[in-house]
Amino acid sequence: MLNITSFLDDSAIKYADKPAFTFMDTTLTFAQINAAANQVANGLIANGIKKGDKIALSCLNLPYFPIIYYGILKMGGVVVPLSVLLKKDEILYHLENSHAVAYFCFQGTTDLPMGQMGFDAFNQSPRCTQFFNVMAVPTDSSPFDNVKTLGSLMNGMSPEFDTMSTSAEDTAIIVYTSGTTGQPKGAELTHSNMVMNAMVNQEFIHINPDDVQLVVLPLFHIFAMTVQMNLGIYKGCHSILLPRFDANDAHNLMVKHKVTVFAGVPTMYWGMINGMDESNDVSKITDNLRLAVSGGAALPMAVLKDFKEKFKVDILEGYGMSEGSPVVTFNQPDVGRKSGSIGTPIWGVQVKLVDDQGNTVPTGKKGELWYKGHNVMKGYYNRPEANAETITDGWLHSGDVAIKDEDGFYFIVDRTKDMIIRGGLNVYPRQVEEVMIQHEAVSLVAVIGIPDEQMGEEIKAFVVLNDGMSVSAEDLKAWTKKQIASYKYPRKIEFLDALPMSATGKILKKELRN
Repeated sequence: MLNITSFLDDSAIKYADKPAFTFMDTTLTFAQINAAANQVANGLIANGIKKGDKIALSCLNLPYFPIIYYGILKMGGVVVPLSVLLKKDEILYHLENSHAVAYFCFQGTTDLPMGQMGFDAFNQSPRCTQFFNVMAVPTDSSPFDNVKTLGSLMNGMSPEFDTMSTSAEDTAIIVYTSGTTGQPKGAELTHSNMVMNAMVNQEFIHINPDDVQLVVLPLFHIFAMTVQMNLGIYKGCHSILLPRFDANDAHNLMVKHKVTVFAGVPTMYWGMINGMDESNDVSKITDNLRLAVSGGAALPMAVLKDFKEKFKVDILEGYGMSEGSPVVTFNQPDVGRKSGSIGTPIWGVQVKLVDDQGNTVPTGKKGELWYKGHNVMKGYYNRPEANAETITDGWLHSGDVAIKDEDGFYFIVDRTKDMIIRGGLNVYPRQVEEVMIQHEAVSLVAVIGIPDEQMGEEIKAFVVLNDGMSVSAEDLKAWTKKQIASYKYPRKIEFLDALPMSATGKILKKELRN
């Protein structure tokens, strides 16, 4: 038997009364998190949920997330974490594609009405039959008629539960990721994938029970899920939850809780350098901060340098992807580090760079990064054709182009996938294009990523309008923003009379990038 919840079961004994998660003025111990997760597991079984059932989860960085996450896993269910920024139609797609039978959805806020959008999507999903509203105050009733809440699910349930037997290769998580074509695909990650990745990361991150980490990366994202939540629980670390990044909020929490570990994407590091009030005393952070970790996108050299100068600590960069659970390579202290490098392969993972024919390229030459090992996903859920294209003899094709230097360090230099990484979040251009072209004034649209100092990449749309039709860039932006997650809509729009095309009618995005 192997189950990710062994991390929590063990720490609930070792560190029973130690703080596990803090959100604002609420702190829950490891024993309390474990007891609440047990109540969720008992409640799900009482409601007819079975081992192997898929259960979706939309929740901000709140203690409810680990409670529900581990509760689902304890009873043998499969967690389907969803971005909190998804809109109704996007949520519906994920519910249907994952075959989710139940859905936990946080009530949200006025600015982010997650609960309403989630409930509307649920009502259009014939397969998903149970909806649990996660209320900010557990005892509150749902605003929707005859809808259960997390509180009502847990009410009267035993805080003890004998974790369901699951095997190492049983699916634990289905995390959605954009691919080269079509809609997002669900990467099936096993208990073995998730446990091994957390434990191997510990070999070079070295989290300890005295550490306090700020968790501002979204917990629905595989980076925070593995490297912060699972690893933090495994090693008895105190996690301070911040649902939305703001440099000043981050500063205040880091000072208040004497944070020792910070993990973020490049935009957060940029914000820490440039977005803080001048009155903030950075020395109160540097007195305690010992470790900074970055992933999600390439970190500009200037940010590396400026962060170390300001906060007196190096940022350790790694490389990963959802399909890799996520970490593939890392700048490991016992191996060495190089600025701008994604490091070397983690233990148990092999990496090679190949040409278009799958042949290994010489040192110093560009090639697509392939990897295999304990971190490679089981496959895309119900997508055998995509699996055949993505995995060859156990080697997963990353779609990223890299070089390896003479010391064995890897450097990402390009992407073969038509993917935009905006602030560490993946945006697939075709999905944005398919939404924008539904506007009555739009005839053709091509979406690309352009360099941006703060976000890493920004989204730009080139638009050809229908004859006789007109729409302003601002109105088209606002319309698109209503249709898709807010991080996906184009911040820049340029109107053209025609898009550059090849002889076969393919839009030449390379020309748009020039």
